[in-house]
Amino acid sequence: MEYLERRVSMVEERLESVIEAVDPPELSDELGHVALAGGKRVRPAVTILACEACGGDPEDAVDFAVSVELVHNASLVIDDIIDRSDIRRGTKSAWAEYGYGPAIVASDGLLGEAFALLSVNERATQIVAESMVELGEGEATELVARPTNELEYMELARRKTGALFRAAAELGAVAARADPFTVEAFGEYAERVGVAFQIRDDVLDATADADELGKPTGQDAEMDRPSLVQVTNLTPEEANRRAHDQSEMALEALETAELNDTEALGYLTDLAEFVVVRER
Repeated sequence: MEYLERRVSMVEERLESVIEAVDPPELSDELGHVALAGGKRVRPAVTILACEACGGDPEDAVDFAVSVELVHNASLVIDDIIDRSDIRRGTKSAWAEYGYGPAIVASDGLLGEAFALLSVNERATQIVAESMVELGEGEATELVARPTNELEYMELARRKTGALFRAAAELGAVAARADPFTVEAFGEYAERVGVAFQIRDDVLDATADADELGKPTGQDAEMDRPSLVQVTNLTPEEANRRAHDQSEMALEALETAELNDTEALGYLTDLAEFVVVRER
């Protein structure tokens, strides 16, 4: 685990430095409240690992990794406002701590910092912009055009969660100057991981203990929000099976890249297997 912790620490240190430089200090505090309150850092870890798996230097991917984490956190601020969720990662959500206006400004600030980091690379900027379009379409679908079956749900999960995972992996491959086929293979891998991650989230929301999860549970049912469990008649066990299917397809996509067997590639393989059994 020391290998992975070192890489996540690189992201954490850069994230802190970016937020500390934000002006005015009040905005910096709000961004820090959101982005430095913990979190799994799965997406930035994918960026770093994808870069290394493609033969790149992890240092070259750190800014891209931080940008993905900033975009993710910006989306969480809006999610919490929509859901009226006052807890995030075991502490007050941004709107509960500062009010709706400052929370929205904080979300904008996180996005601004993200694109400042991406601006050095046109392809990287395009990748994240496209993922944000997908994310926005997913959020809109969730609000106004609810899925009514498993196929529609999977498309929602792909947009809402899979797209940013895809961006995270593609950014890492781009940082390593990988060829377009490899970039696409990593994107497919990560999108499948993201969908599996979302399905597992749905199951945890329906079955986990709130204290152990670090956020309120039962939100999908309370908010009448579409989850795989809500949209279909699948049991939590059957939903988990769908997550496992996505995980297996993710690993198949990763294999098509035909990369050397490295520690980074091993961790990406482990991630695809872990997201479907995690308890938080």
